[in-house]
Amino acid sequence: MEVKKYSSKEALSQSDKVLLEEAIKSREQAYAPYSRFKVGAALVLEDGTIVKGNNQENAAYPSGLCAERVAIFAASANHPQKQISTMAVTCRHSDKPTHVPFTSCGSCRQVMLEYELNQETPIRTLFYGEDGEVWEVASTKLLLPFFFDKTILE
Repeated sequence: MEVKKYSSKEALSQSDKVLLEEAIKSREQAYAPYSRFKVGAALVLEDGTIVKGNNQENAAYPSGLCAERVAIFAASANHPQKQISTMAVTCRHSDKPTHVPFTSCGSCRQVMLEYELNQETPIRTLFYGEDGEVWEVASTKLLLPFFFDKTILE
């Protein structure tokens, strides 16, 4: 997988810093009383609109939802037909420091890819822990190389 690494969030462009800061704010509002693993996502649409999401847990597992899907579904519901250009995702565990970025779960990767394929342009994604490196992936296809898509169902 092709990953561009930045030494810290300070090494990002100004627009990426703003997006990552929005994801961090969203992360802190996550509802994660069971895992204590808070995740925030923020995405920017083609017109500059930023849409945020965070993980929402539920005692009746698996009724919760990941931050990436919350943000993507909110964008689709509230801004239909607008393309997603970049997404930033960040995590923090309440019990121990999260010094390295993490990547999205398989369900989120599949949803991200579906939107990427539908809009016919890549969704660039930034991954961040609570400090340290930032990872950039140019397309969701790189996160899920052997994907399932609608052509299989036709």
